[in-house]
Amino acid sequence: MDKHAHLSRRPAPILALICTGLVLSWLGVVRQVEAQRGVGERSDVAKLRERLDLILSDATASRGHWGFMVADAETGNVLVSLNASQTFTPASNTKLFTTILALATLGPDHRIRTTVETNGALDAMGLLRGDLLLVGRGDGNLSNRIFPWTKQDRRDGPIEKALADLADQVVRSGVKEIRGDVIADDSYLAPGRFPSGWTVDDTVWSYGAAVSAIAVNDNVITLDVRPGEAVGAPLRFALEPAATIYKVRDEATTTAAGTIEELRLARDPESRTFVLSGTVPRDAPRRQLLVAVQEPAENAAVLFANLLEARGVRIAGQSRARHAGDPGLPATASDPRRVLAEHVSPPLIEDVRLTNKISDNLHAELMLRLAAKEKGGAAILDDAVKFAQQFRTSIGIAPEDVVLKDGSGLSRDDLATPESFVKLLQYAARQSWGADFVKTLPIAGEDGTLENRMKGTPAAGRIQAKTGQVDHVENLSGFATTLHGERLIFSIMGDDHNSTGHDAAAIVDRICVAMVEELGMASDASARPSAQQ
Repeated sequence: MDKHAHLSRRPAPILALICTGLVLSWLGVVRQVEAQRGVGERSDVAKLRERLDLILSDATASRGHWGFMVADAETGNVLVSLNASQTFTPASNTKLFTTILALATLGPDHRIRTTVETNGALDAMGLLRGDLLLVGRGDGNLSNRIFPWTKQDRRDGPIEKALADLADQVVRSGVKEIRGDVIADDSYLAPGRFPSGWTVDDTVWSYGAAVSAIAVNDNVITLDVRPGEAVGAPLRFALEPAATIYKVRDEATTTAAGTIEELRLARDPESRTFVLSGTVPRDAPRRQLLVAVQEPAENAAVLFANLLEARGVRIAGQSRARHAGDPGLPATASDPRRVLAEHVSPPLIEDVRLTNKISDNLHAELMLRLAAKEKGGAAILDDAVKFAQQFRTSIGIAPEDVVLKDGSGLSRDDLATPESFVKLLQYAARQSWGADFVKTLPIAGEDGTLENRMKGTPAAGRIQAKTGQVDHVENLSGFATTLHGERLIFSIMGDDHNSTGHDAAAIVDRICVAMVEELGMASDASARPSAQQ
């Protein structure tokens, strides 16, 4: 998900191109790029360039490094471009590379099976002599999420609903007692919970949840926090789900009503204890903190065993995890497993919609690993990264234009150019699933991460694009339909802007409004029919 996080930044190029008092016109740079592309002079393009020049000369914008490319979606002609071949931090725009890779390699109808299996014998009395395995294969939706996704992330029932359904199936299969362990097996996908470039701080919160082939409730636990019953009392808290490998140490206190809240939450790396500290006023509202699971398989095993026991199943063994590289993997023909329960994911296109609309990091990471595993045989994360690079090369994107270490964009090591995003989106638009892919992107002023942006402007409802935000980074790449019917593909990227996320987003939004208002206007150079929305 788009996240404002501290980044170690490289020196910022000077946007206004000022050198010893001599100002090189940005407008001239754009005209030079247009000439190289063979695009004739258009009055609407000239008007857009004038507006962009004003937008980027703003005091806030001029402190940063900006790049963009806008192309005609039908002809491919580049209309305006600035620093389009320079690399920027893509942040969550990276998810465009990942979701398109998944659709191109796996197909929009691809589904994922999560099963409960055993290689033990089940007798007529319901006694299972052997282990019970929860086998994950990369489904990010072992949760209570409702599909298809429409306008908002809707939930139904307890957060462990999918696992509870699997437990019900196990009981219906006749299991009453397990003389073995309950094992959560996430060995299907390449190990590597945290890609290169993620920070320790990331791993505390939901957006930095560990990546695993088993992902229950997005590998997130809800920590519900309320003030104590009296001044000086400790806070009241609860974990959901309650069955978990994690604990909370409450060192925070309740203060008088009207005082300033200073609640802090921390967890040391690899610790299973969250520490609450600071103060919370007596009249403070209830808070729900979404904290990340660092050991998804281990946590899922405990949760699944608890669900089975709640249904009357007796378990003699322990709850544990099995990972790639552990002994006893995989099951062989001489050691077949019997499937006792199954959960089937929604079609991939629905998960792509969710991932792009709300910018979910975990789901993007799972897509990268799943595509690389099933179509490239990736055994480790580095293999998955190489598989993705090979795909980009195959569609005409140069390796030096895109350097990605993960699938979500949370890595601070990622780099990409505005031009690479335009090429990627041009490729996607030509595919049989292209129209469906465009619908997975947030719509300005309507839904997803663009729900509250560009409202009440001509760009509302006309921009379908993926956001990308971390500290000092603001990006937007996607599709636009102008007031005059021209269909555009664009990428806007801003680094080192040293302003609040709101201010930087406002700059991007102004660029979008200018595109929508100016381009495609009938003129002596170009008259365009209305494009399909």
